[in-house]
Amino acid sequence: MRILIASPIDPGAISELREHHDVVCTFDAATDELQAAIQDRDLLIFRSGVSITADVMECAPDLKFLIRAGSGLDNVDVEYVRQRGLELVRIPTPSAQAVAEMSFAFMLAASRRLFEADRSMRESRWAKYELYGRLLSGKVLGIVGAGNTGSRVGELGAMLGMEVLGCVEHPSPERVAALAEKGIRLTDCDEVISKADYVSVHVPVKESTWHMFDAGVLARMKPGSFLVNLGRGGVVDEEALVEALTRGDTLSGAALDVHEVEAEGHLSPLVALPNVILTPHIGATVVDTQREIGRRVREYVERFVTIE
Repeated sequence: MRILIASPIDPGAISELREHHDVVCTFDAATDELQAAIQDRDLLIFRSGVSITADVMECAPDLKFLIRAGSGLDNVDVEYVRQRGLELVRIPTPSAQAVAEMSFAFMLAASRRLFEADRSMRESRWAKYELYGRLLSGKVLGIVGAGNTGSRVGELGAMLGMEVLGCVEHPSPERVAALAEKGIRLTDCDEVISKADYVSVHVPVKESTWHMFDAGVLARMKPGSFLVNLGRGGVVDEEALVEALTRGDTLSGAALDVHEVEAEGHLSPLVALPNVILTPHIGATVVDTQREIGRRVREYVERFVTIE
């Protein structure tokens, strides 16, 4: 099978695929490079950070299969995939644990003021009695988007003794029961936002969620609360977040792993704020997770070979 890998995946998986297939890799390629590389390919493998547009896919008359080595589909023209009858599969499950742990890495770093503590030590200051933190236990954790990843965040929060509230786009009695078993009380988004000490965001970016966290929503958050975005860039209005954090009347801080602009050389508008943690979309960039995703990629490839 002729395969184009448009994003970095587990090197071991790439090596194994090359043993049995014609594999071309074009990581971080510009659109014209991607269009040239895909022309004779049967299968496309990709992650976030690359735009799989209709214009790109139209250049590949033999294209039959697409594998999203992760969860989100905001960077692929799903309507074109449907119209053309291409088979598209996702591999969301392995990344849920990694992203959930990242959410708690953010919350723990903020609550225990780890970056301030580290900085004080590097400045030869013994700030032991200046750096009082706060426990996560006993606090309210709000999950906006209590799906596969969000519900795992909620489970971990419940294990730590947090009260967990969650909201989903399409609530149902079945979802209420399933989330309750994990220690998550399903409610509406307004209650999650207004009552949570920590709000962890896990929704895709689309028309209904673009700038979902705008100035109005940020103003309704609980005073002293902390915002974590591990969903998609654009769900949080970053300019409005700068203003809210600068005022300091609601939010105490924020952490973002996903951003409105994700590109080399771009500076986030949040970089000047000391109460913000910024990371370059590494929530699922975990060796264990990527190995498992690579294994599943290989399984799908072999299934596609059988279909052909």
